[in-house]
Amino acid sequence: MKFLSQEDTKRISDKVLALTKADQCEVSINGSRKGNIRYARNAVSTAGLIEDTQLVVSVAFGKKQGTATVNEFDDKSLEKALRRAEDLARLAPENPEFMPTPSKQEYKGSQTFFQKTADIDPEFRAQVAAYSIENSRKNKLVAAGFFTDNTSFTSIANSNGVFGYQQDTGLDFTLTVRTEDGRGSGWVKRSVGDASKFDARAASDVAIEKALRSVDAKALEPGRYTVILEPAATSDVLAYMFNAFDARSADEGRSFLARKGGGNRLGEKLFDEQVNVWADPWDKDVAVLPFDAQSMLARERQDIIKNGKIASLGYSQYWAKKMGQRAVGTPGNIIMAGTNKSTEELIANTKKGILVTRTWYIRMVDPQSVLLTGLTRDGTFYIENGKIKHPIKNFRFNESPVTMLNNIDEIGKPEILSGDESQFQLLIPAMKVRDFNFTSLSDAV
Repeated sequence: MKFLSQEDTKRISDKVLALTKADQCEVSINGSRKGNIRYARNAVSTAGLIEDTQLVVSVAFGKKQGTATVNEFDDKSLEKALRRAEDLARLAPENPEFMPTPSKQEYKGSQTFFQKTADIDPEFRAQVAAYSIENSRKNKLVAAGFFTDNTSFTSIANSNGVFGYQQDTGLDFTLTVRTEDGRGSGWVKRSVGDASKFDARAASDVAIEKALRSVDAKALEPGRYTVILEPAATSDVLAYMFNAFDARSADEGRSFLARKGGGNRLGEKLFDEQVNVWADPWDKDVAVLPFDAQSMLARERQDIIKNGKIASLGYSQYWAKKMGQRAVGTPGNIIMAGTNKSTEELIANTKKGILVTRTWYIRMVDPQSVLLTGLTRDGTFYIENGKIKHPIKNFRFNESPVTMLNNIDEIGKPEILSGDESQFQLLIPAMKVRDFNFTSLSDAV
C-alpha cells in the first residue's frame, strides 16, 4: 500500500470539499499497515500483514446529517461517495444535538512516528516469536503469544478550513507461558510506539520466570489484603474509572462523579493526595495525535486529577455549549504520576501482602461507585517480610478503583500500556494498596 502523504490527503480533501453542495462537510482519510504473528503450543499458527486506506465524508444540510465511506480515490469514486452522503443527509431526520463543524484549529505536532517501528518486517516478528518459543521449550514450558505492529496516518479536513495530518506507529506484545502440566502460568504485556524501546527477550523472560515460580500454588483465605498491583493489573482496573470522566454523565447523575442533588464533583477531593493524573498529547513516552479525529478539536495538556481532587471533566461540543463550558479534544492518553521505585522495591517494603501480575475478566457491578468484579491470574504470589514466599491460588475480587486510590501505601514506576478496556494510551505505575477485597478463590491458573 502506498502511504498517502500530507500533500496527497490535502489534495484529495480539497477536491471533495470543493464538490459538496451541503451546508458543511468533513473529510477524514485514514490508512494503516498492520503486521502480526501469533503462536500457541510452541508453534507459530498465523502471521500476516493487513493494509487498508479509507475516506469518510460527512455532510450536513441544517441539522440533517449523512456519512459515506469509500476506499477508492479516483475522481468518480470520490464524487460518488460525496453524493451518497448528501442523499442520506437529505433523507435523515434532524439531529436535536447537532453541532456545527469546528472552525479552524491550530495543531501542534507530536512525536508519534518512529522509523524503526515502521521498518518492522516478517523477520523481526519471527524473531520475537522464536525467542519466546525456544526459551520456553528449554524450560519445559508452553508459550502462546501475539505480536502486532502498526504504521498509520490520519488526515482530517472540513469546510471551515480545518486541516490536520500525522503519522504514527506502535507495537503490542502479549505472552502467556504455562507449565506442561498446566499448574503454573506467567504473563507479560508490552506496548510502545518506538520499537527501539522493546526488548522481546526481556519481556519473554518475565513470563517464563513467573510460570516457573507459580507452580504448586497454595490456597489463601479470601479477605482484605495489602496488595501490590503490577502496572498491567493496575491499568485494567483504573481504565473503567478513567472512561467515566465525562461531564454529561456526571451532570445527569449516571456516574460516580455525579453530585448528590445535581451537578458534578469537579474540584472535590475524592482520592489520596498522592494521586495525580493528566493528559498530554506531547508526552515523550506516550505521545498521541494532537487532534481528536472524531470532533476535529485540538487536544491540550490538561490535569484530570490534581493532588487527589477532580481537576477536569470531558465536554462534548453539545454539552459544553449547553453548560457554558469550553470543549477541547478528548484525551488520547492518560498519565499517572509515579516514582522511581521498582516493583521489587515495593515488595521489599511489604511485611505481608499479595503480588498480582494481572487482573482479568473484569466486569462493572455498579457504575455509581465504579464497583468492579474480576479475577487475578498468571502469577499471584504471597509476600512475607519483603520477599515472595510462595505462589497462591487466584482470587475473585470485588473492588472499586475509587476506593483503591484512597488506600495507597506506595506508588511505583509507571509503564506504557494499552488498557484492554480503555480508549487511551496509558502510562500507569505499579502501586501498593491496603484492604484490597478478595471475595473468593478461583481454580484458574
